[in-house]
Amino acid sequence: MDIRKIDDSISVAPQITPEDVAELARLGFRTLVANRPDREEPGQPAMADIQRAAEENGLNWVFLPVESGNIQDSDVDAFAPMFEEAEKPMLAFCRSGTRCTVLWALSSARHMPLEPIIQRAGQAGYDIRGLVPRLQQQASSHQD
Repeated sequence: MDIRKIDDSISVAPQITPEDVAELARLGFRTLVANRPDREEPGQPAMADIQRAAEENGLNWVFLPVESGNIQDSDVDAFAPMFEEAEKPMLAFCRSGTRCTVLWALSSARHMPLEPIIQRAGQAGYDIRGLVPRLQQQASSHQD
């Protein structure tokens, strides 16, 4: 497993397997979020199998599939409250971890300065500087 910590509340990872879930629970994760659609590519583990493993290991399970390379504002609208309410720490996974990072970044831009978001994503290995216009749009459209 390639777990990449963004901050104390969230880490992201490329695709996990049902066999990985017991270790994730042992590491202290409380919520497991799948941002990858079932059957996105041949040979991918079934989300139902990962969900079953999560439940067997006492983890909260969230299935929030998002199309690769096509994150909509509605996806961010679904991710943001889930992230706020979820028991932490959380591990979110997709094919590479990028989708999860982008969802976190866009939802975080609604209430955090952009520079720490960009830095945290970068420290986790995800360069999201190309998202600055979209991050700014999220920030400006959700100001109190």
